[in-house]
Amino acid sequence: MMGLGTGLALIVAIGAQNAYVLRLGIAGRGREILAVVAICAASDMALITAGVLGVGAVVERFPVLLVVLRFLGAAFLIGYGVLAARRAVHPGALPLDDSPVAPAPGAVTTETRAGATLTIARPLRAAVLTALAFTWLNPHVYLDTLIFAGSIANQQGPDLRWWWAAGAMVASIAWFFSLGFGARLLRPIFARPAAWRVLDSCIAVGMIGLGLGLAIAG
Repeated sequence: MMGLGTGLALIVAIGAQNAYVLRLGIAGRGREILAVVAICAASDMALITAGVLGVGAVVERFPVLLVVLRFLGAAFLIGYGVLAARRAVHPGALPLDDSPVAPAPGAVTTETRAGATLTIARPLRAAVLTALAFTWLNPHVYLDTLIFAGSIANQQGPDLRWWWAAGAMVASIAWFFSLGFGARLLRPIFARPAAWRVLDSCIAVGMIGLGLGLAIAG
């Protein structure tokens, strides 16, 4: 239970990753949401496992890695914030039902490989790459999981440390799946463009602020 509570305390916060999952959960289709929440949860599980195994000590010995990630993450957050600001200027709206929507021009592309034509959904690929960037370009995730969570887990002793880690992993899975799939309850609100303008404005301010803070203060 301690691992579960600590895991929730680490991830249940208004941050860049959670804001992205929330927005995608409101607007996205099931396949995109499933892929993104699975990436977020699996990444946490991998990092917590590495922390228990002592990889955090390696990260502490090479702080330059976190510095590089800090500036890459800051650039990504500011760029995403600018895109959110553009969306706020020209907001869209959601249909109130779940009827299929035809893909917009450029939403899919085709490639020919080994004589076969493959159709690739750009929104899914973009969602996956964005989720990976939000997760792995954030230096704080390494501090929270590899170092902080790993050290707490190892304080439980060799017999209990993996039980603690399992609790933290369950917290991550429960949170991301609840956030991603529970966000669809807000879809009626976001049938109005004004709601999107407010959400994307908040995301823009938050992302740019986090990016600048990351670049300046670390």
